[in-house]
Amino acid sequence: MKLVPTYHFTMAIPLASLLLPLLLSTALAEYAQDLLRQAVGEREWIVGVRRRIHAHPELAFREHRTSALVREELERLGITCRSVAGTGVVADVGSGLSPIVALRADMDALPLQEIVFCNDHVLLAVHLRCQELVEWEHKSTVDGVMHACGHDVHTAMLLGAAKLLHERKNQLKGTVRLLFQPAEEGGAGASHMVKEGVLHGVEAIFAMHVDHRIPTGIIAAHAGPTQAAVCFYVVRIEGKSGRAETPHLNADPIAAAAFTILSLQQLTSREDDPLHSQVLSVTYIKGGKSIDVTPSFVEFGGTLRSLTTEGLHRLEKRLKEVVEGQAAVHRCMGVAEILGAPDYPMYPAVVNDERLHHHVEIVGRHLLGPDKVKPGEKIMAGEDFAFYQQLVPGVIFGIGIRNEKAGSIHSLHNPHFFVDEDVLPIGAALHTGIAEMYLTGRSTLDED
Repeated sequence: MKLVPTYHFTMAIPLASLLLPLLLSTALAEYAQDLLRQAVGEREWIVGVRRRIHAHPELAFREHRTSALVREELERLGITCRSVAGTGVVADVGSGLSPIVALRADMDALPLQEIVFCNDHVLLAVHLRCQELVEWEHKSTVDGVMHACGHDVHTAMLLGAAKLLHERKNQLKGTVRLLFQPAEEGGAGASHMVKEGVLHGVEAIFAMHVDHRIPTGIIAAHAGPTQAAVCFYVVRIEGKSGRAETPHLNADPIAAAAFTILSLQQLTSREDDPLHSQVLSVTYIKGGKSIDVTPSFVEFGGTLRSLTTEGLHRLEKRLKEVVEGQAAVHRCMGVAEILGAPDYPMYPAVVNDERLHHHVEIVGRHLLGPDKVKPGEKIMAGEDFAFYQQLVPGVIFGIGIRNEKAGSIHSLHNPHFFVDEDVLPIGAALHTGIAEMYLTGRSTLDED
């Protein structure tokens, strides 16, 4: 098997070595072909793993069966692993020495009922085909729970990479740490993994997430801020209840809440740089049951989001100030509470390291083709991969699964969500190539 090529060279290379770029390009092309061929050869096994996980989805911190499957497959490959963060799994492949690069996959599912049929008659034929596959092989067997965000795919791809890396372990110029993480969906499982020391010695970390918007086999990467810092809040405004016909004797929390909500909207429209990305949403309001009595209190709540963690903290501070001030204007008392763990942990912003982003682009272009790497998009959804990035540089990027013929067309967190399984060997190869070429490049830097 060929050694992993490196694209790192110093300026000490003589200018006369004009053939070097051609030789390097040829070596990388051969490496990419060998790696993809090896990954495609494992397709049946990787698909089988994914279907087993998909059939038995588990919610945050309850991934006991999934965790056992991961440990079982790693041990069958001859890879030593250990349990962390309750249902998480960590394993090392390679020399056991520095440098250490980490690859992460999340494992938890969502509280959704899997539905295959669609009312849209145009898509009926596609869904009939999907129905046959899902019902027969890997439809969720757990009522009200399904893998509607592709975490079963992430886990299977990382297990595929574990197999490829283990078979190539003698070529690794360091160590690849595999992180199988619980509770990404609102449970901040990454923070629990970090607290248990999974990043000890790690100098870079990578992850990927399926994306239904881009075709299978294409990746979308973005440097810098890419996903939002997120928190949730609840506001309670207390007044004085009384008959509606005597408003002067009451302290009306409904009026206070109305003015408060309108004032909160100005925090993003009038207090922040319009070039920044921030969201303040009020998603519910409740208070009172009578049509002729002013209630004693009103409660409302929602979410704050910012593409910077600092921006989120500023929003939190101003939220509390506005609530207290507007309530006082209306002779009421207002309190804003920022919700926290375990049910609503705050997520920091995802900020992709520019150097590592460049690395992902290079590997992607050589492995998949120059036209298979697209610019990613900033989104205001949260992702707990940010907890890893608070300690070490990292990149998370999207990998396409869109395939109309396979029925892979629906968005994440959708009961109709379906995956084009052709992505599985591609993802396994990407994980492997990103880790191998990173270690080889680091080794060359050390030698220099």
